[in-house]
Amino acid sequence: MFTIKQHLMAKSVEEGYETLVKNRNNIILGGSAFLKLGNKNINIGIDLSNLELDYIREDENNIEIGPMTTFRSIETNEILKDDFDGIVARSVEEIVGIQLRSVITAGATVASKYGFSDFITALLCLDTHIELFKGGVVSLESYLAEEKVPKDILVKIIIKKDGKSATFKTMRNSKSDYAILNCAVSNLDDEYRVVVGARPGRAVVARIENEQFKIENLEEIIKKIVDEMKFGTNMRASGEYRKMIAKVLIRRSIEELKNK
Repeated sequence: MFTIKQHLMAKSVEEGYETLVKNRNNIILGGSAFLKLGNKNINIGIDLSNLELDYIREDENNIEIGPMTTFRSIETNEILKDDFDGIVARSVEEIVGIQLRSVITAGATVASKYGFSDFITALLCLDTHIELFKGGVVSLESYLAEEKVPKDILVKIIIKKDGKSATFKTMRNSKSDYAILNCAVSNLDDEYRVVVGARPGRAVVARIENEQFKIENLEEIIKKIVDEMKFGTNMRASGEYRKMIAKVLIRRSIEELKNK
């Protein structure tokens, strides 16, 4: 449950930003789905709904996703279902139910750096950048590596169209539950990017050059990747179980991509 003292329907991103930085308890509102899971007193809730930030579009070089775009729109969008073997659309299609996916927004999920996010894991295995109102364009990986969430507004998610093949896999206790673990792997010119999320911490990235496959077998490579990652325990699974699942999902993902 959360309370909002004042609601601001921002007339511009600049107005939203200026209001955001005035008070530590002012926040940008996305779909507010996860705000409902905790207790929070909000001074001013800044609403960006009237700023035409709900879009998915592409040009010759990039796919762009607006921050107010819902997971349901991402799931059903033909651009995202076609590019990168549909990994971005597939990453959100099993999240709880359609009602929730129709509320959750891309910008709120990424800006909040949710560790359990399937969507972030899928984005990380691609060449993804985000544009911040004040911070400019930064890689998603470097943004997530920062410990603090900056007082800024995410205005765009940018995915480079570089022809990567990609796959996404997840393990859940039930279809409507959050992931115990998720995994995304991409391949471009025999260079693999492996991402593991819901550890339950933030997703982390590992890279495999094609030369490694000539020197080491796949199981040894996967063991090295997983041993360098930390896996925690929560109500859904133990750290040891997550570690075992990670090895299986990574192996299946790499084998799938190598056979394409």
